[in-house]
Amino acid sequence: MKITLIGLGAEEGDLSLKADEALKNAAKIFARSAHMCAYSSVEKYGAEPLDNLFGSSRNFDTLNKKLASAVLSAAKECDVVYCVDGAVSEDNACKIILSRHKDTVVYEGVSKAARAVSLARLKSTQYAAISGYDIKNLKSAPAAAVYDIDCDFIAGEVKLKLSEIFGEELDCAFVRGNTVKKIKVYEIDRQKEYDCTCAVAVEEPDFLHKERYNYSDLLELVRLLRAPGGCPWDRVQTNDTIKQNMIEEAYELVDAINRKDDDGIEEECGDVLLQAAFHTVLKEEQGAFTSGDVLSRVVKKLIFRHSHIFGKDKASDEDSALNVWEKNKMEEKHQTTFTESLKAVPVNFPACMRAQKVGKRAAKSGMDFLSSLSASEKMGEEVVELLKAMQAEDKDAVFEEAGDLLLAAVNTCRLAGVDCEQALAAATDKFIKRFEAFEQIATNDGKSLPDMCDAEYDYYWFLAKNATKTN
Repeated sequence: MKITLIGLGAEEGDLSLKADEALKNAAKIFARSAHMCAYSSVEKYGAEPLDNLFGSSRNFDTLNKKLASAVLSAAKECDVVYCVDGAVSEDNACKIILSRHKDTVVYEGVSKAARAVSLARLKSTQYAAISGYDIKNLKSAPAAAVYDIDCDFIAGEVKLKLSEIFGEELDCAFVRGNTVKKIKVYEIDRQKEYDCTCAVAVEEPDFLHKERYNYSDLLELVRLLRAPGGCPWDRVQTNDTIKQNMIEEAYELVDAINRKDDDGIEEECGDVLLQAAFHTVLKEEQGAFTSGDVLSRVVKKLIFRHSHIFGKDKASDEDSALNVWEKNKMEEKHQTTFTESLKAVPVNFPACMRAQKVGKRAAKSGMDFLSSLSASEKMGEEVVELLKAMQAEDKDAVFEEAGDLLLAAVNTCRLAGVDCEQALAAATDKFIKRFEAFEQIATNDGKSLPDMCDAEYDYYWFLAKNATKTN
């Protein structure tokens, strides 16, 4: 049987002539709710409201499925007309019906979003239209029209999302019935009354006066700086000339994390993103790839490597999840040997970090020490070999054996569960702290460090160690 979907519009009188004709000839008429603004338009035709389904639904996803099911079931017996407020395209139950029933006719109505935009007199012709009940799905947009703000809870949800995208201090238009009031975004949930006619229309100001920016804005700013008439410094940069900046910014971010400085972390995350955006824009100019390519690639990579979440692999703990990740990474990079995965570790990593990562990947092949203790035995062997090379005054051998000793130390720490880079950094900080105490104590005793003998050095270092011990 045929199903006719009718949008009743945003208020009484919006019903189209074709829709009115369909209602006059309908065998069975359903209305989404008797509380719709334009319900009186169909009540005279004997429309049956489906308000009973609201109370038995846990959430709006369930409600929309039940509404669609009721209409589809009735259509097995006779032709059915289903009426919703606003436009058919704004109703999720109608979308379900359209996807599941081929013989469906649509008579569209005035959308609630379009009505809000008109009343608010928005300048932008590009806007996102969304129900307050779906507000969490709203993405960045130059403007937005949010309808169905029928209670203070939904108003609060809308306020939070629009504050995130546009800023809480931005002016917006609050629509209720035929009245429009200019308010701040943070005031959306502070209105006295809410009903099914309530909506909010908002649009961002010009680029330089926006309160909130997103990654697309960052890319656009870099493009502006690189354009003719832009910044002379930015215009002459290349991927090679700014590559060191990325390393420096990454280290500054890690430093802020180590200091537990949230304000610093916020700032340095932005600086790291700026470097990524700059490199991306440079490659866009060369025709190598676009920002869309970059973001699509990383999202697809995360989905592929998390096959224990989005695929058939299983992972019950952190280690097994990491194993799945490494397996998928080798497959993604077409690495057929473990040697290839070792060679893929960047050579410009700090040496300690690179050694630990290479050792970790090599262990995936099964070649590893039995424990940190067995690895420490290798470290002892390397100490002996280094001493022999030093005694022989063989500089090349000393260089080689020193490297072997350091690598053995890294493997020992790795198997002991220690991050070598962090451990060495902490040890260096500890040494500086002790040296400071050592110099201060010795100087207070009237000693000159360059003139002290070995025994004095040992004595004052011992005092410094005790002075800097932490409980």
